[in-house]
Amino acid sequence: MKPLIRKPVGITLAVLIALGGATILILHHNPLAEPGEEWLKKIIALIIIAAGLTVFIILYDKVMLLPRELYQNRKLIWKLAKNDFRTRYAGSYMGALWALVQPVVTVALYYFVFEVVFGNKSQLLASGITAPYVLWLTAGLVPWFYFSEAVVQGMMSFLEYNYLVKKVVFKISILPIIKIIGATFVHLFFTFVLLIMYVAYGQPLDLYLLQLPYYSLCMFVFVLALTYTTASIVVFFRDLTQIVNIFLQIGMWATPILWDIGFLNGKLGGFQIIFKFNPIYYVVNGYRCALFEKKWFWQDFYSTMYFWIVTAVLFGIGALIFKRLKVHFADVL
Repeated sequence: MKPLIRKPVGITLAVLIALGGATILILHHNPLAEPGEEWLKKIIALIIIAAGLTVFIILYDKVMLLPRELYQNRKLIWKLAKNDFRTRYAGSYMGALWALVQPVVTVALYYFVFEVVFGNKSQLLASGITAPYVLWLTAGLVPWFYFSEAVVQGMMSFLEYNYLVKKVVFKISILPIIKIIGATFVHLFFTFVLLIMYVAYGQPLDLYLLQLPYYSLCMFVFVLALTYTTASIVVFFRDLTQIVNIFLQIGMWATPILWDIGFLNGKLGGFQIIFKFNPIYYVVNGYRCALFEKKWFWQDFYSTMYFWIVTAVLFGIGALIFKRLKVHFADVL
């Protein structure tokens, strides 16, 4: 198989990227941060970058096998993803519209409970948020629906396409990304609905909205990195599906989607950092920053660095687990 990038070139690029990231990390200064806390974050990030680079160099051939297969089969991936999305709703009168019914009903239900019944708008105003609550809520639910749908669909990809897994010549590494692309189609449409609501409420269109594709890409890459681990393990441990569903239910509330993290000010202010360790928070907060707070993603430098470091580590772990277990898939399925 022809390599996507020759090993010496790939390692050189990785070293240059790591050095560039480390240099930016050291030189970056946040005047609002505590000096001791800022340097602690820098030291931890530098250690993670150094450790990740070392592992990447040692396991280069194993780690790069997966990206190479995805790139070389990119046309087949796109074709199968479109076919998968069409067949998922084949035979129903409403077709792909069913993919939008549950998210819309969920948004309406949460709006009624938290705005009409409990009056969360007053709490948002206390946190300095003046956006309409239903719009603020939808901006958090759109990336979360994408995450939950893509995680479940991607995790089940090898089980659903078990007849392809058993084919020796078929590159099964493309199956998870096919399911995630299918979830992306729904996400793009739901994002379009969010923008329609945004304009309908009289919110101004500006350049900050161009960050929405960036945050969608963040979620896509993060789910892809996570899915190669879950999809590989669930083949041997089917109970993982139930465990993931439970974690998704907990994650819905553990991620500041229905509530604002500013509610934790005061006595509970120390818990904010714990919730910010959740990579999904970065994307959810990014959507709201682009829509309401009018901030660029690079202004939250440490969160951006943390998100991409975690995503890169998860992708490396997923690639290694997939390579180790895939030779046994056909025997189990």
